Amino acid sequence: MIAYVNGILENLEEGNAVVDVNGFGINVNISGSTMDKMPGIGESVKLYTYTNVKEDAFTLFGFLSRDELNLFKMLITVNGIGPKGGLSILSVMSPDDLRFAIMAGDSASISKAPGIGKKTAERITLELRDKIKVSEDDMLSGGAALTPDISGDGTFPARDETVAALVALGYNSALAMKAVRKVLGANPDAAENTEKLLKLALKEMF
Repeated sequence: MIAYVNGILENLEEGNAVVDVNGFGINVNISGSTMDKMPGIGESVKLYTYTNVKEDAFTLFGFLSRDELNLFKMLITVNGIGPKGGLSILSVMSPDDLRFAIMAGDSASISKAPGIGKKTAERITLELRDKIKVSEDDMLSGGAALTPDISGDGTFPARDETVAALVALGYNSALAMKAVRKVLGANPDAAENTEKLLKLALKEMF
């Protein structure tokens, strides 16, 4: 209903921002990570918003980027994840870290968010993995530099073997996938060579 709120930051406190838009003070619920990135009081701010309408409430949830808003919208499609649960997750994980965790099946990292249990976190990884993959495919087809898919679907065995090797060495699966993704972006020729990819990924981890 309301795509964004653009005005002057009037007040900022944990979980909430008040934005003055032409004399109207608008309350917007925000995540902890968004709060950390907000400008100072009296400065201009633009928050991309999701409108949650209930019989007794009309609530806005705001984000500094469309990317974070889109992830929030994905999260709340999962059964058991309401707007507050979505904010909780995005308070402890950046959009990229959340994507990597979902694609790597790293429910343990997601369950660290307050109010998010192990089963709920597992449901998030199961239900959103394909959506995250489609979203990234869409970005690639839109003109971004083509890099090997890292969704772990078996298309790139060297990549999958490298991630598995890093996890076996004790690295977090989401961080391992993030390192491999970065290496493949800079060295696409390594996509077919597990040994080379592993060496480069280990350097990236350090």
